[in-house]
Formats: sequence, structure tokens, C-alpha cells
Amino acid sequence: MIRILIAASVAMVASLGGARLLIALLSRHRIGQPIRDDGPDGHVTKAGTPTMGGLAIVGGAGLGYVVSDFYHGIYTLSGIFVMVAIVGAGAVGLLDDWIKVVRERSLGLNKRTKLLGLLAVGIGFAVLMHEFAPTHTELSFTRFDYPGLDLGKVLWTLWAVLLISGSANAVNLTDGLDGLAAGAGTFCFGAFGVIAFWQFRYPDVYEVPHALDLAVVAAAMGGACLGFLWWNAAPARIFMGDTGSLAIGTGLAALALATNTHLLLPVIAGLFVAETLSVILQVGSFRLLGGRRCFRMAPVHHHFELSGWPETTVIVRFWMMSGLCTAAGLGLFYGDALTSGVTGTIGALVP
Repeated sequence: MIRILIAASVAMVASLGGARLLIALLSRHRIGQPIRDDGPDGHVTKAGTPTMGGLAIVGGAGLGYVVSDFYHGIYTLSGIFVMVAIVGAGAVGLLDDWIKVVRERSLGLNKRTKLLGLLAVGIGFAVLMHEFAPTHTELSFTRFDYPGLDLGKVLWTLWAVLLISGSANAVNLTDGLDGLAAGAGTFCFGAFGVIAFWQFRYPDVYEVPHALDLAVVAAAMGGACLGFLWWNAAPARIFMGDTGSLAIGTGLAALALATNTHLLLPVIAGLFVAETLSVILQVGSFRLLGGRRCFRMAPVHHHFELSGWPETTVIVRFWMMSGLCTAAGLGLFYGDALTSGVTGTIGALVP
């Protein structure tokens, strides 16, 4: 438990300080975020805000993970591979952000190149996990044997790639309002920290040998998101950019795969799922219904902005939705724990 607290605390402080340094550095060199022309009118004033703040999140989480190991810690391959996936996705996002600021436009890497980058991260993570780390290849909801459909290495790899690329893009779509993705990400990583530590307390039920190290990774990412939120909350002084959003989405998917909670991820990350579905519905209705749209603008947070809600109102209410989704996911996980023979209570999380 102490190692988890160290990881979260160090990551939060490092992310908070790192974001402040990035603000000063990027502002000095006039490196800022271009704003798309077809976005809400109120977002025009955000043009030029420093971006690539995801460097602070990834760097802070990495530092928290490393420092926490000094306290009776033991690195595990599962934890290392999750961190490598986070860094890899962050690197793809960093390249995308850099192209945006250099070319002074709101488009960075083209869709194909970004997808290839995420595919490389997903395939690399999946291969490393099932070749070198103790990994179950069953399709899972709250534990490896539920529902227990064995996918085998090939299908599990394809599933991992789909989950990582989908999660990364979902967070990327949600990152359109100040602090929205960082706040929701904090909730989600907090949930995976609880899940992984619970699995560590009951190894015979969940069979996740590296669960404690995965809890440390989740705590580090949650702390890093929270620290970054200090500067990213409305009105944002820095944006995370694709560097942060792709890293957060990949981290959530990688933790779900490593903790055998694949199908629980859409519940915990319900806000990100809803944002993605709004885009799918918008595109589908436009193409199938002769140009008619479901929303005034997608993702759906922009719809509420154009409906007259102040940006801060949308953000806080969406944070509430994210918190409810996280609570629902933890409730489902705990409920299954009771039915699977675990007789402990929440107090069992404290050693």
C-alpha cells in the first residue's frame, strides 16, 4: 500500500511541476495549439495555448513508478510492459502534436500513420505480454475465467490491438474541453488501482501474479493526471495534446488486459465510450439520412456547448458521469468477487 501511495504522490508532484515548466518553456518559444476552424466559436480564444502537456503526465507517471520501487518494490514484466505501451503511445501522440505546431494547423499525422503507430504499440504490447509475462488469453469481464472464452494467442493479440487502438482514440475524442479527459482519466486509473490491489490480496481467485505492480502503475497514472489537472482545468494554461490522450487511453486498455478485466473497461470508461458513440452516430446519421445530424456537433460535449451550456458546466457534469461509471464498474467487480467466493470487504484493501 505504501508503494502505491508513493507512486501516486511522486507522479502527481512531478506532473504538476513538469506541466508548469512546460508552460514556461513553450510560451517562451511561442509553441501553441492550433484550433480547428469548424469548432465552437468560444474555442477560438484558446489558440496558442501551450500543448504537448502529455509529456508531464507520461514523465510524471514514469518517475512515480521508478521512485516507488525504492520502497521494497520489485519490478515485474507486466508492469514494465504496461509502462512501455504508455510511453510508446505517448511518443506517437508527441509526433502528431509536433507536426501540428510546426505546420501551424489543427491536423498532425494522417489517420493511416497514426493508426499504424497505435497498431505497432498494440502488437508489441500483446506479444511481450503473452511471450514473457504471465498472461491469460481468455476473454474476461471481472476475472480470467468469466466468461472464460479462450481466444488463444493470435485472437488475444488481435483483441488487444483493437482494445488499445479503440481506447486511445476514445480518450483522444474526449479531449476537447479543458480538463475533461484528465479528470475522467483520474477516475478510471483510480478504479484500476483498486481492482489490481484487490487482485493482489486474493491471488488464488484472480491469478494475476503481478497485480501489485499493476496497481502501482495505475496509481502513478492517476496521480500524474491529477497533477496535470491543476494547470489543465478551465481555463487551461496547457493542453495535454495527443501525447497525453493516446497515452491515457493506451494505459487504460493495457491495464484492463493485464488485470483480465477487458469487458469491464467500457463500464469504467463509460464517458469515453459515450463520446465515441456520439461521433459514430453523427457520422452514420449524416451518411444514411441524407445529411441529417443527431447532434449539433460531435463529440457530444460540443453539442451541449452549442446548446447554451457554459464550458465549465459541461465539464463538471461529464466528470460526474465519469465518476458514476467508475462506481458502477467497481460495483460490478466487487459484486462478482462476492459470488466467486471472496469473503472480504473493502477493508481488505488495507493490509
